[in-house]
Amino acid sequence: MDASALRTAAVTQGAARVFAALGHAVLREVVLPHGRRADLLALAPDDSFAVVEVKSCARDFLADAKWPEYRAFCDRLFFAVDPDFPHVLLPQDAGLLVADAYGGAVLREAPHHPLAPARRRALLGRFARLAARRLEGLLDPAGLADAAGES
Repeated sequence: MDASALRTAAVTQGAARVFAALGHAVLREVVLPHGRRADLLALAPDDSFAVVEVKSCARDFLADAKWPEYRAFCDRLFFAVDPDFPHVLLPQDAGLLVADAYGGAVLREAPHHPLAPARRRALLGRFARLAARRLEGLLDPAGLADAAGES
């Protein structure tokens, strides 16, 4: 694994730990209905959703023009970066989380922009099905593989 991938994995793990400590259920690498993949999708105790976009370096952020598309599938959008990331590059209308492999801290809360009820319900179903499939895959990998072959 190269240095950028290691940094991304560390920031992702730390960000997931921060949201879990806040009482959220967290899934990594979730394909959203529009086909884009959210690095983290966190479901809060109040059933609101946060998307966390992990950025490994300034070049990673500057080359990515797709992050605004995540707003349509969350109540709050955050960027998670490592402590050396230049924060001034990140938009002020998104949350900011600084993390490493062991944890992190929310430096700026994300503005709240509520999802429409129908979209929230659909996203909640997607979240539940994905979480259940991942859990079943851990408990019975062969059974999940057999079931996938039948569809």
